[in-house]
Parts: sequence; C-alpha cells; structure tokens
Amino acid sequence: MARARRTTVLEAEAWLTRELEGHRGEVLFGRLTATPLVDAPHQLTLTRVFREFCEAEGRQSGLKCLQGIGLWLPTGPEDFAVPDLSIVEADFQDTHVQHNCYAPHAFRLVLEVTACNWSDDLCLKVECYAQAGIPVYLIVDRRHDEVLLYQDPVDGMYPEPRRYKRGQRVPVPESVGVTFELSVDALLDGDD
Repeated sequence: MARARRTTVLEAEAWLTRELEGHRGEVLFGRLTATPLVDAPHQLTLTRVFREFCEAEGRQSGLKCLQGIGLWLPTGPEDFAVPDLSIVEADFQDTHVQHNCYAPHAFRLVLEVTACNWSDDLCLKVECYAQAGIPVYLIVDRRHDEVLLYQDPVDGMYPEPRRYKRGQRVPVPESVGVTFELSVDALLDGDD
C-alpha cells in the first residue's frame, strides 16, 4: 500500500494564505502562523516611514523601502517571515531563495507594527531576525505604547533594545545606509 505524500509546511502556508481570506502566513521556528491584514493606523505608520525614507534620499543610497516582502530565515528549513516594512539593498532580487523570499544579507532594517499577534513581533521575531543577522529591527509596539530599536546582533542575539516613549524621536542608525528620525507619537498613532 502506497503511503500518501505529506504536506510540507510551505505548502500548508500557501493553502492557508489562499483559503483564509484577509490573512498572510509566516513560518517561525517551524510554526505556521496566520497574520491578519493591517488596520488603517498600521498602514499609515508604514506610509509615514516610507515617506521619511524617500525624503532622506534613501533611493539615492542604493536602497529600497518595501512593504511585505519575504525574508528567508536560518531558524528552520522552511522558515520565513514577512516583515511589515523592510529597507533592503537595491539588488535584493538577486538574492531570491524560494517561496518569494530573499536572503537575510540583503536586509538592512526590518520594521514590525504590533497587532493582535504582538507576542510574535516582541519575542519570536526578535530571535529569528537576530539569528538571521538583520542589522536593525524596529518594533512599533502599540500594545505597550513604545518603540523598540534592536541593532547589531552578536552570535545570533540582539543586545537589549533601546526604548523610545512618546515625545521622543527614534534615529534610524547609520548602519542602515540612510539616516532619518521618526516621531514615536506618529509611529504609534499612525498619524499622517
């Protein structure tokens, strides 16, 4: 009797994304997660960061600022994340791995805005992005009303983050390749 072929995690993610309308899938440490689509303040935050990037002449720096591109992770054979926003090398498309995901070395900064799955952004993704060697991970933590800046992972771990509260501005580190500052209030509230 022939044994039925088992579904891979990537195949299950593709099915989930196709069948669970309004969600996108990610695989973190071998665990399939479904992330709901973003709300308006979340989208306004991403738009603000993109606009600030453009005003800082990020495009002339040989970088691109993109929403929702796949990041292949070294944490498992089929692991990948889809950061809310990424600043990547201009030639990132040359680093395609599989499943519409790109190699971590093409990413300079990833940004997540917390939603109902906030614990993934604050825990799992911190570890995943550090192990992938992502130089800068910025979390707009709407649940705890602060912005966290992780940078320069060592041996697959980020040092403690810098925490920014309302009324402060978050500097995008020079290591990203373009510098600008972001208002914590605007990031948290999604003000345009």
